[in-house]
Amino acid sequence: MTQPTILWLRRELRLRDNAALLAAVASGRPVVPVFVLDEDTPGAWAPGGASRWWLHDSLASLAADLATRGAPLVLRRGLFADELPQLVAETDAAEIHAGIPTEPWAREAIARLTRTLSVPLHLHRTATLFGGEEIRTQAGGPYGVFTPFSRACRANLTPARPHAVPAQIAAAPAPPSDRLEDWGLLPTRPDWAAGLRENWTPGEDGARRTLAAFTKNAIASYDKTRNFPGRPGTSALSPYLAFGEISAATAWYAASLAGEGRGVEIWQNELLWREFSAHLLWHNPALPEAPLRPEYAAMPWRKDPAGLAAWQRGQTGIPIVDAGMRQLWHTGWMHNRVRMIVASFLVKHLLLPWQDGEKWFWDTLVDADLASNSAQWQWVAGCGADAAPYFRIFNPVLQGWKFDPEGDYVARWVPELAQLPPKERQAPWEAPDMLLRSAGVVLGTTYPHPLVDLAAGRARALAALETVTASKA
Repeated sequence: MTQPTILWLRRELRLRDNAALLAAVASGRPVVPVFVLDEDTPGAWAPGGASRWWLHDSLASLAADLATRGAPLVLRRGLFADELPQLVAETDAAEIHAGIPTEPWAREAIARLTRTLSVPLHLHRTATLFGGEEIRTQAGGPYGVFTPFSRACRANLTPARPHAVPAQIAAAPAPPSDRLEDWGLLPTRPDWAAGLRENWTPGEDGARRTLAAFTKNAIASYDKTRNFPGRPGTSALSPYLAFGEISAATAWYAASLAGEGRGVEIWQNELLWREFSAHLLWHNPALPEAPLRPEYAAMPWRKDPAGLAAWQRGQTGIPIVDAGMRQLWHTGWMHNRVRMIVASFLVKHLLLPWQDGEKWFWDTLVDADLASNSAQWQWVAGCGADAAPYFRIFNPVLQGWKFDPEGDYVARWVPELAQLPPKERQAPWEAPDMLLRSAGVVLGTTYPHPLVDLAAGRARALAALETVTASKA
């Protein structure tokens, strides 16, 4: 019997445009698809609750897709260095095909694995448009600024039709497999995932439908609608990209077919921001923990567990911040404009460490991606690559008036303010008492007072910044 090849799946949970799968099939050997629930991951970056929920349904969908092609998905739990050599021994496999990871610990685990494996491990680019070493400055180093990075990407990127699912996947006898239900990825009591189930369909089919709907109905106007959280103007593809249920190349190609308007260009730039984040993590493995600009390690962050908890629960007394945090808790997702607003409020008005927000997002986002999450938090905190200056502090009230002018977003997620007029929904503490009473709003009772005076919080943040700049000098 021909020795099989192991297809080791991690963050490429799809059959279409999957270079590792294509290579495994092209080998002419029977294929053993395997997913290992990674216990090499450091505790702080083990999959969060929302990611575990998504992973369960994504694996169920992938297993069903593979089963229709006669290639059952094998599930194992443990350390890569233990499970994969064991699978090689059980199946008498001749080789392993897998995707190239971007997470630092996964790269280290693979380096250890290659020293112990008795068969070749072939790695393929499956998660990004470019490999970590492909895009370089003229001097040969990594990029630290987005605009020239994006230009280099566009200069080296030719949209190509994504590869289809192989017509046949020859299956080998499957070794023993764990039961997905035994992994305990889904919440039990309390069942907090109802909102996630209402809003998402994990899996490759869900990804394809979401992309098709966006490119047909919304991408042309993306440049005009993307900043308004109360409107359906974004693609909602981020979790599908995070789990590799659709490839970045497929998304780019579909956008290219949609035309050449400003909306397409801006949305493709969002794909390149994702690429830039992966580039930063590849060249800066400490990105999730340490500021890229080392002087920001001296930032005099506050300790305020009660304030952090109020921010997490959407009880800050700042309506658009609370709306975003409640949307996140209910759906596992938050509009990108609002992500910037809530992050700025945490690290600047509350002067709490960006790592606290990063970890909360990691646990609650269905699109939790180490590179994007880390890079975005550092961007807002002013300490990352091509970051917004720390002294640029979003005023959440002005942001609400500009991007939620009718107050629809706040009314949906902070219903206790829904009876106020749109302008007052963004700053109820400025509304006349009579108007508050008529809307059934009692500040401090039905809705909290602001955690911090916005002007005072801004001044405190700027004073903290002066200590950083002084230490640098």
